[in-house]
Amino acid sequence: MLPLALTLGEPAGIGPDISLFAWRRRAELKLPPFYLIGDSRHLARRVRSLGVEVSIVECTPAEAAATFERALPVVPLEVPVSAAPGAPDATSAPAAIASIRRAVADVLAGRAAAVVTNPIAKNVLYGSGFAEPGHTEFLAKLAQQATGKTVRPVMMLWSPELAVVPVTIHLPLKDVPARLTTDLIVETGRIVARDLAAKFNVERPRLAIAGLNPHAGEEGALGEEDHMVVAPAVARLAAEGIAVRGPVPADTLFNERARATYDVALCMYHDQALIPIKTLAFDHAVNVTLGLPFVRTSPDHGTAFDIAGSGRADPSSLIAALALAARLAGKTPALAVAH
Repeated sequence: MLPLALTLGEPAGIGPDISLFAWRRRAELKLPPFYLIGDSRHLARRVRSLGVEVSIVECTPAEAAATFERALPVVPLEVPVSAAPGAPDATSAPAAIASIRRAVADVLAGRAAAVVTNPIAKNVLYGSGFAEPGHTEFLAKLAQQATGKTVRPVMMLWSPELAVVPVTIHLPLKDVPARLTTDLIVETGRIVARDLAAKFNVERPRLAIAGLNPHAGEEGALGEEDHMVVAPAVARLAAEGIAVRGPVPADTLFNERARATYDVALCMYHDQALIPIKTLAFDHAVNVTLGLPFVRTSPDHGTAFDIAGSGRADPSSLIAALALAARLAGKTPALAVAH
């Protein structure tokens, strides 16, 4: 299989740390070959600050697999990086953006099997004029520019214990009811069902749709949205042949017995989705972007500036993201959630 393209992420964050730590465990965990897109001199400085034994070799994507066993393959950026651990500087945003661009270009050109992204700091990118709301939207824009086809990305958090999709994502809670529409839920559900079948090899994905309000609105007594917005979406998805049920009260949706009845839960807002999965799988949940013309995974955590360069960063989520990307790119069967 082709190697995975791993982005640098925010160079002052823990992305370099966990990339080095993951590579050191390559044999123990039988990790798929990957290459990091970054500045080898910056990475060498991080190796010295961490005091780890890692050899770094600059190479092309075609040389990465053969290099992987003896050294961390690094596909060099033309952007030099000077950011120190925990201290983003003027090189941070250009390097992070260039790394993402190169990873997408490589996978679309057939040089990489999938894209795995290290965490970025959106506030650092915004300060440089970055126009997209976040990582996912930027990936969709790059894919759309390259293919000429409309791309609608959907964020899914996946773990063996639970998979969740927030239908609305980074919104203040007060804005969610106005932005939540039947069409949005239906479009999200279609993409989730399609990609669980195509990429996760789940033959007939089972979707559970959470209610927005307590007790799924109690037929309007606790809010109109569930029977006016969510229920019609469930009916439309079911009419299209998708295995779906809801709206289900969110407070009963995530216990072990309930989780055995579905493959993914579609949640109405950010914390409704992320609180349960981070409770059940904090160290190994993976962010997967559905709706893209390639596989993209990412660790489910941020840049952790406070521990960058300290040696305390945990690579578990990145390791899970690398493993899942390889499985999805190879279309390995039986990737449904295990309960």
